[in-house]
Amino acid sequence: MEDTYLTLAHNSEGLYKEKGSKFLAFAFPVANEEKIKSHLETLRKQYYDARHHCYAYILGKNKDSYRANDDGEPNHSAGDPILGQIRSNNLTNTLIVVIRYFGGTKLGVGGLISAYKIAAAEAITNNKIIEEIVKNKVKLQFEYLAMNDVMRLVKDMDLEIQNQHFDNTCLIELLVRESMLEEFINKIEDLGQVNIID
Repeated sequence: MEDTYLTLAHNSEGLYKEKGSKFLAFAFPVANEEKIKSHLETLRKQYYDARHHCYAYILGKNKDSYRANDDGEPNHSAGDPILGQIRSNNLTNTLIVVIRYFGGTKLGVGGLISAYKIAAAEAITNNKIIEEIVKNKVKLQFEYLAMNDVMRLVKDMDLEIQNQHFDNTCLIELLVRESMLEEFINKIEDLGQVNIID
């Protein structure tokens, strides 16, 4: 089962100039739409005097959530070329915003497509593409006596502990790699005295 995806390692920038127009590109790794909104708002405040804030993003391991926005540029001349760069690098959970300062000379649709594409590509080039693993959050509840069995399983499967609370009844929150989830659940059921809770 494929449980990895490519995304950006950190925020990065790119710059492209054409006939006096400046295209500032910003690339971000993002996990959800709230993050996207927050980046867009920050850039709008910071570059409030720019004419166009065009962007595109793709979210999700299966890349099923995506959007391209031309922000006043001719249809498909800005958002789509930016989206094309995210796609051609096989990225997801990625947002790229290209902010244009108009330089007085019109570039035409072809010129715009090329400029937005190059600016977006520049922001990706100035970043690092990394492989991320899809992990599911699982909460376990168990009696203190089962602690050793649970901890052995965590160690054997090399699981990441997010949260833990040990008392008479213990709670532990783990990140389990998606492709190992079924095996993990089977092992938990074999232990008998451990429950998976929502």
